[in-house]
Amino acid sequence: MSTGASIRQSLLVGLAGCALIMSAVSWTHRQEAAAVPPLPRVDDLSTAFRTVAADATPSIVSIETVTKAKQVHNRGQQRFPDDAIPAPLREFFRNEPRMDDHMRNPGRPGPAPQRRGMGSGFIIDSNGIILTNNHVVNGADEVKVKLHDGREFIGHDIKTDPRTDVAIVRIDATGLKALRLGDSHATQVGDWVLAIGSPFGLEMTVTSGIISAKGRSNQITQRADFLQTDAAINPGNSGGPLINMRGEVIGINTAIATESGGYDGIGFAIPSHIAGWVSQKLIASGEVQRGYLGTEIKAVDAQTAKQFNVKVREGALVVSVLPGSPADKAGMEPGDLIVKLNDQTINDPTSLQGAVEQLAIGKTYSLEVNRHGKKQTLEVTLAEMPKTFTVSSRHDDEAQTPASPKSDSLGLQLSPLTHDLAKQFGIRGDSGLVITGVEEGSPAQTAGLKSGDVIEKAGGQAVSTVQEYDQARDQFSKGDGLVLNIRSSDGKRFFVILKAE
Repeated sequence: MSTGASIRQSLLVGLAGCALIMSAVSWTHRQEAAAVPPLPRVDDLSTAFRTVAADATPSIVSIETVTKAKQVHNRGQQRFPDDAIPAPLREFFRNEPRMDDHMRNPGRPGPAPQRRGMGSGFIIDSNGIILTNNHVVNGADEVKVKLHDGREFIGHDIKTDPRTDVAIVRIDATGLKALRLGDSHATQVGDWVLAIGSPFGLEMTVTSGIISAKGRSNQITQRADFLQTDAAINPGNSGGPLINMRGEVIGINTAIATESGGYDGIGFAIPSHIAGWVSQKLIASGEVQRGYLGTEIKAVDAQTAKQFNVKVREGALVVSVLPGSPADKAGMEPGDLIVKLNDQTINDPTSLQGAVEQLAIGKTYSLEVNRHGKKQTLEVTLAEMPKTFTVSSRHDDEAQTPASPKSDSLGLQLSPLTHDLAKQFGIRGDSGLVITGVEEGSPAQTAGLKSGDVIEKAGGQAVSTVQEYDQARDQFSKGDGLVLNIRSSDGKRFFVILKAE
């Protein structure tokens, strides 16, 4: 082979090798590119919204309520004094005999105006069961339900639960398409959601947004565990569903936080884990029976976490125990930190409240508490929550006794509990120190202590003499505060007193 031919052959071999290398690099690059999922297109999100909305819309209803005019009876039959009616108003109605007659006889019975309301709801059972808000249908004389296909029905057998603002309405229809209830516990902040309803009477309006927060509270209901969303919610949306991208209902749109009366980007929905449980109870028996402990509880903030040597947002802290309640009978004490109930971890007051209410009444459950840094297990038998249950308020008109000449550094005047003092203040028991006076403007008054309260423990130590109390008080620092376990006519509770600056 000539030298030129040898060179040409070597060149061809080299080019072939380069081609193979380049081919291998290109194949590897394509494999790596294929391993990275492509970013979703905007059209994909639009398609998801369209699909979910189209699937859910046939299950959404509009609700119109009518509250009929009622006779209103006012006392008195005298004529209003002329100077009580503004001159422009008198002049405007001077030729109207009905108004003149009304002014002469203001006490005569007259009709209150008929009221109409609008809201939303959604089908949860194909046999005509609608889920909505209590405030949409409560007190209405007539509830008209309009389906997506235009059919209208008069709702009946309406059952409500004011505590959660949940209601069910039945209509005489079958073969309806029902929505599925999803798991609101699994919903995360940032998840896309759709709100569907009839804002301002505009039927079948769909708005989109995300879950902005979980576990919110507001002034609408006694139960605080709302989902917050920035999906546009306006008057008329109440009772409509909040739907995830799987087409499941994760909440009932209930309220808005607004200064304008309309959409300000903050809406609240009752989560499906509450609405579903309540609706099942209403369907089965027409009412909701709840278990209760009989405690006042609070979240663990930075101050109490430091005081009780626990983590922030760990458990529910018992502030007070109602006398004779299940908690009292189980031996629960103010200052106990409830961390588990029936093997369910308790992270905050909301999780404890939800767990207690949905457990069986009359059944005994294990309850784990952290008491002064030590874990203890109590056995509590749940009772039914009274219909009008609220935590007793502390009274401002409790008996006072002549104050001792001197108050301590916290503003307390104390005396060992005697039979006479117990009788005077209506106190049960014979141990502890009774507060006989509270100095105005003192740290003790700021904390909420009152005459007649009995101090059982100070700084975790039982006290029965002023000397024992003084020792406990002198050991606490200004930053930490002194924890006092108190017994009063309202039950047991604890207070944290901070020293004055």
